[in-house]
Amino acid sequence: MEKFFIIKQIKSSIGILPKHKLILKGLGLRHINHVVKRPKNKSIQGMIRKIFYILEVR
Repeated sequence: MEKFFIIKQIKSSIGILPKHKLILKGLGLRHINHVVKRPKNKSIQGMIRKIFYILEVR
């Protein structure tokens, strides 16, 4: 079982809620097509669930 999420930002952060911008920053995403690798845990899953419309997760 894979222990990491591969997260890619697929939409711009312009015009989204300020709380959602903070979640993007917390995940370490900076711009469109930026990809990060984060561990699978409940806090990361919650962050992904809040801003699913901006992300692509593998």
